[in-house]
Amino acid sequence: MRRRALLAALALPLPAFAQSWPTRPVRLIVPFIPGSAPDVIARQLAERLSPALGQPVAIENRPGAGGNIGFEAAARSAPDGYTLLLGTNSLVINPALSRRPLGFDPFRDFVPVTVAFAMPHLLVVPPDGPVSAAVLIQGLRARPDQNYASGGNGSGAHLAAEMFKARAGVQAVHVPFRGAPDIVNNVIAGTVQFGFPTLSTATELVRAGRLRALAVTSAARNHALPEVPPVADTLPGFDLVSWFAIMVPAGTPAEVIRRVDAAVQEALADPAFRARATADGSAAVGMGPDRFAGFLREEAEKWGEAVRISGAQVD
Repeated sequence: MRRRALLAALALPLPAFAQSWPTRPVRLIVPFIPGSAPDVIARQLAERLSPALGQPVAIENRPGAGGNIGFEAAARSAPDGYTLLLGTNSLVINPALSRRPLGFDPFRDFVPVTVAFAMPHLLVVPPDGPVSAAVLIQGLRARPDQNYASGGNGSGAHLAAEMFKARAGVQAVHVPFRGAPDIVNNVIAGTVQFGFPTLSTATELVRAGRLRALAVTSAARNHALPEVPPVADTLPGFDLVSWFAIMVPAGTPAEVIRRVDAAVQEALADPAFRARATADGSAAVGMGPDRFAGFLREEAEKWGEAVRISGAQVD
């Protein structure tokens, strides 16, 4: 009886909105510059979303203020199904960093759709540097005046390093730069002794022998550098990764959320797409709306702790 009722319900015609949406192009706001890791991932997803939805999905880069400009633009957009957001962990980091109220609330103004990919950071040193995370920690205990590079105050690389220091009980001097390329360049040059760039930024340099990788910040090893252990092998429980997700403005119809999530899940299930999208060390996740909501709050707590430890604040 229940089965017949369910089949009958599925056979009912969809609401008019569900049948017609989308009737025009959909925009995907990316709060970072073209060529950045979020932008690359957004473009890969847009290539698959466009045919799945039957309309072009156009990338709209809205960089600035660590992602806040794009986040605010998405939060203020009409919840009509024609605006998607490429959300990242900056969405929950930035409110903890800011001395002033921001123009968005990550929980009130957005609905989570799908966490598509995650990317760990990589602990790197010069080629002749320490041979393991444990040896680096010993060296920092002996010489706490050593420097580490980040991509700027409050960046993922900064917060990963500060969490590493706190868990290891060591000190090091923070030298902020403008982005991940500056981290690897200064480690190679010996200006700083270590750093935590994203894995995709450093992988080829590690393979070429220009950097030594000591650990990844994910809980498990990464397929791009399977020989590199996780930080958690040395500091149990350590797990900080950047993530990339599709979100929509609060109030967006449930049918939009369902269809977008289904399209992303279908793309991630395609072995060819998955292999191409994860070649840089990204990990396919495919976490849907139900789990994503709880994950977002967990991430706010985790990264909020890292912000408090770092003492980082921005205007």
